[in-house]
Amino acid sequence: MRFGVTLTNNWGVEDVEGLVALGPWLEELGYDSVWVNHHVLNIGYVHDRLGGRPYHDALTVMTWVAARTSTIRLGTSVLVMPYLQPMALAKTLATLDQLSGGRVIAGVGVGSLEAEHELLDLVPFAERGAYGDEFIAVMRTLWDDAEPRHTGKYFRLEGALAAPKPLQSPLPVFVGGNGRPALRRVARFAQGWHPLGMSPERLAERLPALEEELAKQGRTRADCELSLRWDIKADIDPRARLEQFREQGVEEIVWSLGTPDLDLFRRTFERLATEVVPDFR
Repeated sequence: MRFGVTLTNNWGVEDVEGLVALGPWLEELGYDSVWVNHHVLNIGYVHDRLGGRPYHDALTVMTWVAARTSTIRLGTSVLVMPYLQPMALAKTLATLDQLSGGRVIAGVGVGSLEAEHELLDLVPFAERGAYGDEFIAVMRTLWDDAEPRHTGKYFRLEGALAAPKPLQSPLPVFVGGNGRPALRRVARFAQGWHPLGMSPERLAERLPALEEELAKQGRTRADCELSLRWDIKADIDPRARLEQFREQGVEEIVWSLGTPDLDLFRRTFERLATEVVPDFR
């Protein structure tokens, strides 16, 4: 089992240098991956948590972390596709993959914060799933094909080349979300499923649906990495639940800690790295 940690770029941390410094520190502790969160505006539950305090941009923070590390994988948990444009994002991620030596994981989802979605106004909220499917298809052809082509409802691409290509082939796409539409998206497009906040009991309920959707695409669980995000408490002993997840075939646990306190963050993930992680490698 591998272990990752989500940075607190979404918790109003004023010390942005201290925030970025967590990346190389996590690498030194032996974590396998570091992840960033994505929203654009402080609205809805984001505003309720932060008010006017900073929610630092996901890809800017990730780029700074990439420049200060050498081995740890770099994931997004998750980029909200209806807030973005796939041709621009494909170039950004391909460039970052080249610069980082092939360490990027493109975690993506369709979002659920309707108020933010409406203000950004790129696509109707009810169409975000269809938009997300096309979004991934466009990025895939830009990354994988010598002559990218796509014709759909939201995007048309023909007669243009894309460079640079990612260093990884394929650059892994991990899809977030726990519902059936998300599982269909995983099966059609993704190298990994990245569910959030799922108990072992809930995961057991969803895995047959994932396997069913994968089978429709001629794929199996072996074709799809299971990277589960877990919002942990600072003082919790996670061993029992980790054992359950390991038995269910979870390949990677991505922990997050909801705090702007960087000292608490460091104490928590140092404890887990030294006292817990070695027992589950």
